[in-house]
Amino acid sequence: MRHVIALDVGGTGMKAALIGAEGRLLHRARRATGRERGPDAVVEGILDFAADLRSHGIERFGEPASAAGVAVPGIVDEERGIAAYSANLGWRDVPLRDLLAEKLGAPVALGHDVRTGGLAEGRIGAGRGADRFFFVPLGTGIAGAIGIGGRVEAGAHGFAGEIGHIVVRPQGAACPCGQRGCLERYASAAAVSEAWAAASGTPEADAADCAKAVVSGDPNAVRIWQDAIDALADGLLTALTLLDPRTLIIGGGLAEAGETLFTPLRDAVRERVTFQKLPSVVPAALGDTAGCLGAGLLAWDLLDHTNRTEDSA
Repeated sequence: MRHVIALDVGGTGMKAALIGAEGRLLHRARRATGRERGPDAVVEGILDFAADLRSHGIERFGEPASAAGVAVPGIVDEERGIAAYSANLGWRDVPLRDLLAEKLGAPVALGHDVRTGGLAEGRIGAGRGADRFFFVPLGTGIAGAIGIGGRVEAGAHGFAGEIGHIVVRPQGAACPCGQRGCLERYASAAAVSEAWAAASGTPEADAADCAKAVVSGDPNAVRIWQDAIDALADGLLTALTLLDPRTLIIGGGLAEAGETLFTPLRDAVRERVTFQKLPSVVPAALGDTAGCLGAGLLAWDLLDHTNRTEDSA
């Protein structure tokens, strides 16, 4: 049975799947990333995981994977297939596509984790049917994926969609990127967790705890939550002005708060628009499987492109 390998590499864990035609899920697996052993060990772990998936495909389906798609964090040069930089994994200029292609004996597509997750949300998730969408996961940081006609725009240098580094509070909190007042310093799940831990006096408190306190009416939680929503709406307004998406998909840990987030966020965005068209603001549908599913789509796209090229030769 023809199938592809899909692999989503995170800071602590890897999610993988074998995916058949039309997105049929044939096999799932998870494994630790092993970043505590250093960047070289992480790369070796990815290669070993991919090889094990290939072997499983041969044993179960009678043939190796026809292609592989891999989603990784950090800065990714998708055209050259290089994982250019990842602070979490300690990578610099890792030729991951070529290493995997050599290991698997099959073509490999390499993608940025958020853009890859956005590809899945746009095609088979919350943005299905939308010709223009913007996917924004609110996690440890904030990034974005710009969807146009079933594809996700990477930009000339691989930086497209980095909404987390739009400055929403000039001269505000310092950001590791070198700027001050970046959106992710105020509206990421990590930022809300940090603010609520300080306000509640509970070091282990997180954004989910803050959301629960908002529902119960705690004034400090309400203030922190509203500050995050106001910052997020300010950043999203800039995105709407530049991109004019039909659908705005919000995912990540903060979106798990449901309408505690979405009701005031929709109101805040609506209050800010003037000439801009208000898009549908919807929760992501695929959860933490989006990156892996998107990697599978990258692999099938690669095969489709190869087939078209061969047919036209």
